[in-house]
Amino acid sequence: MAVIDIAGFVADIKDHAGDHQFHVHDERHFVETYSMRQAFEVDLHPDHACGGPLDLHLAVDVDPRALMSFEDEVATADPDAVPSDDISLPLIFTWALPPLASGPDLLVLATELAGIGGSELPLEVSALDAVGALSVEGEPQRSLTITARVEIPLSRIYMGEEQLCDVFDRCHAICDFLLDRAHAWLDEQ
Repeated sequence: MAVIDIAGFVADIKDHAGDHQFHVHDERHFVETYSMRQAFEVDLHPDHACGGPLDLHLAVDVDPRALMSFEDEVATADPDAVPSDDISLPLIFTWALPPLASGPDLLVLATELAGIGGSELPLEVSALDAVGALSVEGEPQRSLTITARVEIPLSRIYMGEEQLCDVFDRCHAICDFLLDRAHAWLDEQ
């Protein structure tokens, strides 16, 4: 029997997201048969913005070697000992908007979002300019992506001490910030 129930942890994350005014739209679980690496993916939106245009994607990447190392640590440690925080599980949040007609200045956007994410939720802002295959002469379409990576120590999951309230509050604030500006970037009147 596994020391940590990862599927149960992901179910708890989805419930916790609901407590922070998110609505889960879809979820997926992948298992790589060769290495037994797992990925859990959850698509969610703030309750008030299920109609778009913002997509928020949460991914949990489970490295089986990390799980086995943690299980070995727990099995060989004194029963009263607290496991170390050395082994962690990454949670990756990705915000995406459809192609933007008039995208923002990325440096200004990254600076504004850094104030919301803080050091607890460091954000990476990127954009991709694409020109359609049939309209080489047309203007490129800019797609905006914001990514955050949070490392959750397996010891906190094991002890039931993972606290994601601040992370979900910051994610919701980022969603609100992007939604407030998306109509101008999409040139919607």
